[in-house]
Amino acid sequence: MIRLAAASLAGTAIEFYDFFVYGTAAALVLGPLFFPTFSALAGTLAAFGTFGIGFLARPLGSALFGHFGDRYGRRPVMFASLTLTGLATVAVGCVPSYASIGIAAPSLLLVLRFLQGLGLGGEWGGAVLLTAEHAPAHRRALWTSFPQIGPSLGFLLANGVVLALSAGLSDAQFHAWGWRVPFWGAGLLALGGLLLRTSLAETPQFREMGEPVRLPLLEVARGHWRLVLLTAGALSIGYAVFYTVSTWSLAYATERLGVDRTVMLVCILATVAVMGALTPLAALFGDRYGRRPMCLVGCTATVLWMFPMVALLSTGEPLWMFAGFLGAMLAFISMFAVIAAYLPELYEPRVRCTGAAVGYNLGGVLGGALTPIAATALARGDGPPWGVAAYLTGVGLLSLGCFALLPETRPAPLAQPAPGAEPEAAPA
Repeated sequence: MIRLAAASLAGTAIEFYDFFVYGTAAALVLGPLFFPTFSALAGTLAAFGTFGIGFLARPLGSALFGHFGDRYGRRPVMFASLTLTGLATVAVGCVPSYASIGIAAPSLLLVLRFLQGLGLGGEWGGAVLLTAEHAPAHRRALWTSFPQIGPSLGFLLANGVVLALSAGLSDAQFHAWGWRVPFWGAGLLALGGLLLRTSLAETPQFREMGEPVRLPLLEVARGHWRLVLLTAGALSIGYAVFYTVSTWSLAYATERLGVDRTVMLVCILATVAVMGALTPLAALFGDRYGRRPMCLVGCTATVLWMFPMVALLSTGEPLWMFAGFLGAMLAFISMFAVIAAYLPELYEPRVRCTGAAVGYNLGGVLGGALTPIAATALARGDGPPWGVAAYLTGVGLLSLGCFALLPETRPAPLAQPAPGAEPEAAPA
């Protein structure tokens, strides 16, 4: 289990490094470099628009890779998704700016961002199921929390590299070539991740499954559509909060509040580091008290904290901003630490890779793709951006309602879906 968890953690960390380094670049430099004819606000919105394309691609990637995961095994998915995302990320660092090739520059950016999202959409399902289907039932949330630490590590690595470059280079150097270095580094990380995964075995659940479903996505759409929609709606607040803190707040504080770029990166990095360290602890609570109670508590805390978080961000003071971010991320991880155990337990084995991954990544579209764009538009004008807080509160209430409609699964065996999880599903 330690070897499996380490391989899953390394893979998700590398995949999310690739994904997050783009978000940081979108907040800091992509607007003026690839959309120079736009105003500052419009350029930021356009850069966040290319950022959102990756989220739109993630459900497609989960459907594509989920098909192969349910038909041919979880292990091949982990290799293919990591290769695709790594190559696309390296290519982003090689795209010339608008000044060099004109409209072809943002067009290439869109295509590569789409490929990034396609690969990441497949990664989560393969990595989580490889761990979940090997883990003992009484510690399934703990072991599956290791892939969930991957986003934190990927974010720390991506922003740590950007922070080092930002501190060591002048603004002119950073805008000219420094921002490309983190993208080029993705190639080495992907190669290391592929080598680490070569010794992994296929899961016993898949080997014992019998005849696979011919079209897993069709089976999910026909028999599990309600469950997919509920999980997508439930997870949307987690994505919205995470990308508000990690991406939108970076652009807002540096452009509108005049906070130094390095100071903001340190605040966000410290917050995510604490969140990653506490993920296994939150997962242990999920094994002890259940998945659904943790999600309901975390979602309720998120709803209550959005206005205080925006108020603390608006001070522009590093310690107050850190406190606001930390409260939001602790509420977030109360939910997402147990999701990697919760979603597989809701689906039967023959469609688990497709169903769990599609629901997870549709939540990313609802919460992650739209939030930086909506928040940037709502933050116009003077004074604290209360519209952003209201928007996040609304998303939180939607998620809370969806979590309330989902069943508890602990300690359901993974051989069958949880009782009552999907009444209309065909029996396993």
